[in-house]
Amino acid sequence: MERIYLNGASGLRLAADVAGHPEDQPVVMLHGGGQTRHSWGELTRTLAGNGYRAMTVDMRGHGESDWCPEGDYTLDRFVEDVHGILSDLEQPPVLIGASLGGISSLLAAGEATHLPIHGLVLVDIVPRVEPEGVQRIRQFMSAHIGGFDSYEEVVEAVNAYMPHRKAKPRSSEGLRKNLRVGEDDRLYWHWDPAFINGDRTPGSVRNVERLRDAARRIDVPTLLVRGKMSDVVSEEGVRDFLQLIPGARAVDVSGAGHMVSGDQNDVFNDAILEFLAEVQDAGRCGTTA
Repeated sequence: MERIYLNGASGLRLAADVAGHPEDQPVVMLHGGGQTRHSWGELTRTLAGNGYRAMTVDMRGHGESDWCPEGDYTLDRFVEDVHGILSDLEQPPVLIGASLGGISSLLAAGEATHLPIHGLVLVDIVPRVEPEGVQRIRQFMSAHIGGFDSYEEVVEAVNAYMPHRKAKPRSSEGLRKNLRVGEDDRLYWHWDPAFINGDRTPGSVRNVERLRDAARRIDVPTLLVRGKMSDVVSEEGVRDFLQLIPGARAVDVSGAGHMVSGDQNDVFNDAILEFLAEVQDAGRCGTTA
């Protein structure tokens, strides 16, 4: 795994991990709000082992990427970051975006005259989301804005937030990369508090029609991967999405909630590999979605 830095909007530096041969088909992964690039660790290794150039990026204000000095975490800035990331690549990638990363990718692809990508995967996100599910995420993030006393407290909080997961983490090792130690020695989520508490936050629920308009203009192979137990994406939201993008398809992952890749990793990874193979076949045949 190689560490690199990419150019985001307004000069922000975005941290990324890259694996796989430089000449292989690139796949860029953008995490959800409140996560870091490490949420794609398993998929990154799987892609690199199957002949892809896998790149997982910390979005602005998250992980080891720069925090925005002005606290600007509106959708427009995240979309600009997507354009900045793509400008650093030598060949068009397939974009995989979860939640916030998916919204940013959808808007970048749908609102640009021609975004240089070969395919788009949205992970448990559609234009018409369920407000109650989004609010539950915000409440979880806001509840712990003051940090944690110990790693054990972090594990307890995550288990309480995702009770559907059958395999509970027995240690904090998998969470350490998503945490930072503050000057007061308390543990904090590895993202800028202004992302959730500031005046300029993403606000996807307020941008439904903008997202639907962008979806109508998507012209590359598109896959929606939904957690069957998701409270953010409903079956109605899926149907609406598929009507907006002719040729797009959706896959439900049983036993998974909104954090699909973490809930059912093997099933999720297999669905991604199948889609990427279809994209490559379509490219060889000169067809699109």
